[in-house]
Amino acid sequence: MGSGIRVEVEISDASVCRIVEESRGLSPITSVTRSATPNGDAVTVEFTAGAGADIGRGDEVFSYDDRSVYRFSEDADSASNCACTLVEGEGCPVHHLQADGGVLTVAFFAPDIDAVRRIVTELKESFDGVSLRQLTRSKRIDDGTDPVFVDRAELTDRQREVLDTAHRMGYFTHPKGANATDVSEALGINCSTFAEHLSAAQSKLLNAVLEA
Repeated sequence: MGSGIRVEVEISDASVCRIVEESRGLSPITSVTRSATPNGDAVTVEFTAGAGADIGRGDEVFSYDDRSVYRFSEDADSASNCACTLVEGEGCPVHHLQADGGVLTVAFFAPDIDAVRRIVTELKESFDGVSLRQLTRSKRIDDGTDPVFVDRAELTDRQREVLDTAHRMGYFTHPKGANATDVSEALGINCSTFAEHLSAAQSKLLNAVLEA
């Protein structure tokens, strides 16, 4: 089997996509697809939401049970600023889109962790409210690796913030780029609270790795 990483990112910035704005107050928007017109000057977007939803712009093109398929078009120039275009511009195909309550979930495949870092960094530079939700490595049967799935949802928002800040400041590097006092001051908490959050987060991550 080939190697690869499935990446799931959440973005809460309304400017990332019209789908995000449409999803506010609606049932979850699923099955989002995008396609360019033959002449390439527009992009057509189709998505599924609750039947009879109050869509700002777009047409209801099909209904089944309590769900309907809606369609709208936008200029290619406008679509070029969306998260999907950014991800696919790095050669990583988007395979799943969903919007719920103003939050867009984008799932895509990346060849390696360097590509993941590059794309997530670009997304954070372009949009607010970007968070990495899940990373899943594909299994390989020929290289002796033992991939592990880690669900970031197991961590609280505060634990994720503590880990992210400590990592960015070099707390885990050798030699250390920052000590506990430096990181706790950056977070606006005392060293004892920092240690508690860090210990809880590390325990959850170690449980995921050692019990897999």
